[in-house]
Amino acid sequence: MVAGRDLAALPKAHLHLHFTGSLSVPTLQQLADARDIELPDQLVDAIALEVPADKRGWFRFQRLYDIARAAVQGEDALRTVVRSAAREDAAEGSRRLELQVDPTSYAASVGGLQPALEIICDEARSASAETGVQVGIVVAASRIRHPFDARTLARLAARQAGQGPGEVCAFGLNNNEWEGDTAEWDGAFRIARRAGLPGVPHGGELRGPEHLAEVVEHLEPARIGHGVRSVEDPALLARLVDAGVAFEVCPASNVSLGVYPTLADVPVRVLLDAGAKVALGADDPLLFLSRLVDQYETARAVHGLDDTRLAGLAKASIEASFASDTDKAQWLAEVDDWLVGSAHDGPR
Repeated sequence: MVAGRDLAALPKAHLHLHFTGSLSVPTLQQLADARDIELPDQLVDAIALEVPADKRGWFRFQRLYDIARAAVQGEDALRTVVRSAAREDAAEGSRRLELQVDPTSYAASVGGLQPALEIICDEARSASAETGVQVGIVVAASRIRHPFDARTLARLAARQAGQGPGEVCAFGLNNNEWEGDTAEWDGAFRIARRAGLPGVPHGGELRGPEHLAEVVEHLEPARIGHGVRSVEDPALLARLVDAGVAFEVCPASNVSLGVYPTLADVPVRVLLDAGAKVALGADDPLLFLSRLVDQYETARAVHGLDDTRLAGLAKASIEASFASDTDKAQWLAEVDDWLVGSAHDGPR
């Protein structure tokens, strides 16, 4: 391992983390046991999750995610997910977590969309107070559902809009990039923007720059979930950089889904050299067995970033968050304090 300062002590923001996917395997097992659900080996056996590159891909991932999500039903389970995510991020130095959720997936177990989101936001406020990690919520529509459903979610998100703990801070679009016509979701994103909610759609991971350009044109994102395939079109990448669009880059996800064969192939340095604002994220630690600090470890050990550039990544994540300017200023100063400290402070 490349020597350096303790990356778990580096103040940072976590901007790309999905709801059920945020769970640890033991916590998922507890939720499954409570519902008498038997989980397949692929979800609980670390060896089974390590598959050859030619067997990776979206549909395998989605099948396992759907199985896991079946265990996350009812108010107690929803609260457990939020609380566990905040505690995990607190241990990794996060100051801000923007947890992404589609309430549709959990609504039936708690009496509807609005109760589901209210429970999640309420627990986010409690978890923020408990852990010191400021937890905001990103409401995200799904490409595998009708665009009209996304408009319903955007209106629901608008009622809880805000920058603080337990408030909805952004509106997203996730799931399989190959599904649907991106332009059909522009109505939902317009509703969100009118309520002050920035757009954070997925794009530029499973599909290439042509599709990413459609996402940018129709959904007007403030941040892009992934966006790594933009490097295949330097002109598009330059436009995104000039527009100040941030990239939520999740190296472990890219490799686990077969987008790139190895961590070394994920274009972290290409994006940085182009001037992109990069915020590292873990995406779905449950399935990729790699949490937030692991992404920073990859940037250090695989991409050769020194502590100054790692601090730059942390600052970019804070700046790209939707926290208040006051909070951002405090956390950015804490990153400077980390960088001033000895490279031998704390465990590595």
